[in-house]
Amino acid sequence: MSPTDAQHDVTQHDVAADSPQDAPSLPEAKAWLRTHLAERRNPFNAIGEAAAAQYIETLPGLDPVRWAKHWLGGATEFAAAAERAEADGDRRAALENWWQAYQFAFLGRYPSPLHPAKLAAYEQARTYFARVCELEDTPVERVSVPFEGREGEGDSVTFLVARPPGGSARPPVVLMWGGIDVWKEESYARGRLLRERGFATVHLDKPGVGQSPVLAGPDAERQWDPVFDWLQGRDDLDGDRVAALGLSFGGYWAMKLAHTHRERLAAAVNWGGGVHLTFQPEWQEKSRHASSYLMDLMPARARIFGGSTFADYVVRCPELSLLDQGVLDRESCPLLLVNGKDDQQNAAADIHLALEHGDPKTARLFPGGHMGSGPVLPTIADWLADRLGPTAKEGN
Repeated sequence: MSPTDAQHDVTQHDVAADSPQDAPSLPEAKAWLRTHLAERRNPFNAIGEAAAAQYIETLPGLDPVRWAKHWLGGATEFAAAAERAEADGDRRAALENWWQAYQFAFLGRYPSPLHPAKLAAYEQARTYFARVCELEDTPVERVSVPFEGREGEGDSVTFLVARPPGGSARPPVVLMWGGIDVWKEESYARGRLLRERGFATVHLDKPGVGQSPVLAGPDAERQWDPVFDWLQGRDDLDGDRVAALGLSFGGYWAMKLAHTHRERLAAAVNWGGGVHLTFQPEWQEKSRHASSYLMDLMPARARIFGGSTFADYVVRCPELSLLDQGVLDRESCPLLLVNGKDDQQNAAADIHLALEHGDPKTARLFPGGHMGSGPVLPTIADWLADRLGPTAKEGN
């Protein structure tokens, strides 16, 4: 268990005190889940639809114990099917069933391990995902590199390395991470399109979640230093053609790295992350009941700082402002800012503010709420391909 997880295992045994007023009723939650499944939105981006629909209807409650137990029940069924397929020598069926076992276990910890039952689901999800990595057509490598953490921090950064199909020689690399609920295992599925386009994808956890060695803070971007160093030492990946792609809250860290590590990056994409306005108390008060989020939004946000309540989060989040840090007016690598114009979680107006500072940037607002709807990822992939060079014919 990483320090990030250990810090929360004891301190967050109960859902935060201010979350009951935010919690939907069970019928409301089921309606939210049905809609997100039908639209293949988080947390249902890559799950089997029929099985997920069945488990939505039989969901007994939203409290952490019943929630985690319910989804882990589905995970156990798929894991048993995967083991039977392996015994029969059916690798393809084993892979699909391990993938679904992981997806159900991920739902068991969703949105964040705020309770020991959800933490146990997260650990089980990682176990199942390791089996997926072993059986993929292009196996996924798990890497840990040393990290010089401060007292109380971790001593390594762990990430996943997925290469494009076809054995491309020294492909360009897209570093990917998500936000408060989508972590490195979940970002792996989002990276499939990029791998099909010829990119290698490297997946890690942003500060304050998953296996990150640090909590969020004004200089937590230092966790990426050993990852960049590792890339420079590889002869099978192009360490000179590297992009950062942060999803949701993780877009913030991609944007910051575009400024603080511009010499290490060929491009960066902030997909739905905050810049300055998002981190102000006024926006946090406005967004704390965002209907686009199912439950525990503020406890999950507070967790990145080691807290558990709205008050814990709102007192800390202003320190992330890239405007107040003076970062926005520094030079940057090429930057793409993307979001949905009606985002209720992070302020889409942050894009307009960012365009008023520093180097010129590319921006695109899509219809819809958080992170936008429509061809968002294909648009990002095209933009990255233009900046990292041709990929389609590499290795031919």
